[in-house]
Amino acid sequence: MRKEVISAKDVKLSYGNFEALHGINLNFREKELTALIGPSGCGKSTFLRCLNRMNDDIENTTITGEILFDGQDIYSPKMDLVELRKDVGMVFQQPTPFPFSVYNNIAYGLRLAGVKDKDLIDQRVEESLKQAAIWNDVKDNLDRNAQAFSGGQQQRICIARALAVRPKVVLLDEPTSALDPISSSEIEETLLELKQSYTFIMVTHNLQQASRISDRTAFFMNGDLIEAGPTEQMFIAPDKQITSDYLNGRFG
Repeated sequence: MRKEVISAKDVKLSYGNFEALHGINLNFREKELTALIGPSGCGKSTFLRCLNRMNDDIENTTITGEILFDGQDIYSPKMDLVELRKDVGMVFQQPTPFPFSVYNNIAYGLRLAGVKDKDLIDQRVEESLKQAAIWNDVKDNLDRNAQAFSGGQQQRICIARALAVRPKVVLLDEPTSALDPISSSEIEETLLELKQSYTFIMVTHNLQQASRISDRTAFFMNGDLIEAGPTEQMFIAPDKQITSDYLNGRFG
């Protein structure tokens, strides 16, 4: 049995008077890819952003319940946010490389974490770009502005940037939805390889993608977690009729 890395208990989130999440209980195990699926506006991205406190930056947000990462309550006043976001990285829907060189994009988090050893930074930059399967495209252009590359290449640079600080978990918010089909399938293949070393939690609208690359799937609807389980079981024989209706395209 794989060890649980993140465990959410009765997580509720409100924007002002509007409750967007109604008590989510969900655990994530190491070296697995969990897909969060459900119609638009169902709370899956909101929940994802709770896992590394990205919602902290939104005014008038209240979160209750408990989220444990490696046994520590991430909403405890003692939690170091910089450390948390180093351990629980994030890749967004739109590729978001910083407007500087590929090398400095990947080195950014390491420098932020106080790494000064140039040899170590060089090594991590190369390793991370190789892990994200983009090294061959950029190795002769590490000084080029990362925003000058194609969308698919930029997204891989963002994945490499997240991996450079050796996170335990990477959150992916629809990482391929802004990309063409070829780039999407290349990133899927990369994630399949990477999940042997990292834990991924991915929001996706693409049910085929969820069925191809995730180990576990969680179905959200109107701020509730309807059900979660092994992906194959969820797609073949879900417990709830509403899950079956969604997976069969009866609404969405």
